Amino acid sequence: MLEGNRVSRISVRGFAVASATAVTTVGAVVGVASGSTAQPSTNEAEATASDATLLADIPAGQQAQVQTATLTQQAETQAIAADNAAQKSAEEAARKKAAEDAVAKQKAAADAKEKAEQEAKEREEAKKVASRSATRDASSFATQASYSTSQIQAMARQMVPAGQFQCFSNIVDHESSWNYRATNASSGAYGLFQALPASKYSSAGADWQTNPATQIKWGLNYMDSRYGSPCEAWTFWQANHWY
Repeated sequence: MLEGNRVSRISVRGFAVASATAVTTVGAVVGVASGSTAQPSTNEAEATASDATLLADIPAGQQAQVQTATLTQQAETQAIAADNAAQKSAEEAARKKAAEDAVAKQKAAADAKEKAEQEAKEREEAKKVASRSATRDASSFATQASYSTSQIQAMARQMVPAGQFQCFSNIVDHESSWNYRATNASSGAYGLFQALPASKYSSAGADWQTNPATQIKWGLNYMDSRYGSPCEAWTFWQANHWY
């Protein structure tokens, strides 16, 4: 019966004894390391004495087992905490990388779009330049005392890029019916394009009043500079009935 009571006492209070002993031992070591000479209080002394008595009641072999179990539990707790910290760090790194990848992807898409738009613009400009270089200049036509509608249209076909001629012709049809001397009595607008004031034509040549080729040159330059092309000018004209 005595031995049975002894085992029961150990099993109930074993871990408490080991923990108290570990705390007491750590405290003593810290005190020595820091040079502290403070003496334990009466309560602390009594608790230590009581714990020492309980630990003394445990057989030596079981004391080692209890202490080993406590240290093992502490190590496991620390390992779990370390694993959790590592997992959290990995998740944070993954989120950061995903965000950086998304930004890089958006930038790459924006750069690609900008590059494509620039290339398209350059191709269009090159196309316009090529078309214009293939057309005749106003000064290459011989001057005449007068010009028929068919002659004026023939000039325009040689001066206006082929893909733009129909739009160009539509505007001239509506503005003057290809009459290079057409004059608006109320406003003073003049010529194939009803320029207002009429003197605007002079930027294309001094003979603007009598030479339809000079007027065509001015009209084409106006449409290109203001709208981008005769067809874009025609689109505007259809919506507004002026250009």
